[in-house]
Amino acid sequence: MISHEASARVSDGDREMTVQRLQQAYADGRLETAELEQRLERALTAASHGDLVAVTADLPGLPEEVIQLASVGGIIRRAGDWQVPRRLRVASEYGQVRLDLSHAVVRHPVIEIDLHLPYGSARIVLPPGASANTDKVRSEWGRVACKAAGRPRLGNLHVEVTGEITYGRLIIRNSRR
Repeated sequence: MISHEASARVSDGDREMTVQRLQQAYADGRLETAELEQRLERALTAASHGDLVAVTADLPGLPEEVIQLASVGGIIRRAGDWQVPRRLRVASEYGQVRLDLSHAVVRHPVIEIDLHLPYGSARIVLPPGASANTDKVRSEWGRVACKAAGRPRLGNLHVEVTGEITYGRLIIRNSRR
C-alpha cells in the first residue's frame, strides 16, 4: 500500500532540493560521476515524493536547518519574498515579532516556529489554506489566539508553534489576500 505522502505530486522546488542533496553527496565523494548523472535524471523527472525518496534513500540526511532571530526590545519583522527555514527560533524579551508567510518561499510542508516572548508579542500571517497548531505554546498571563485551521490539510502548509509567552500575546491568522 502506498502512503498519500509517497504518492503526492512533487513541485519544482522539491526536485531542486533533491538535486542539491545529490550534488552535495557527489561533492562529499559519496557518488561517482555516472551515478550522479543517473540520479539527477531520475530526480528531475520524478512525479511523486516516493520517486524522490528512492533517489536519495541511501544517502545521509541533510543537516537540520534552524534559523535563530533575537531582539531585546526591537521589532523582528519578516515579510514579502523571504526564505522560511524548516525550524525558526524567535526570542524577543520586550519587542514585537511580525512573521508574514503569505508571500514567503516555503519549501517544507511542515515548519516549526519556537517562540520565547517573556513580555513581547507576535503576529504570524499564514498563506490562504495553511494551518497551525499552538498546543505546545505555554502561556502564563499572556494570550494565544489562532484563527487558522488547527489540523494539517493535504497539500497546504502546516505550522507547528511551540515556546513560551509569559505576559505577551500571540495571534495567528491566514492572509486575506
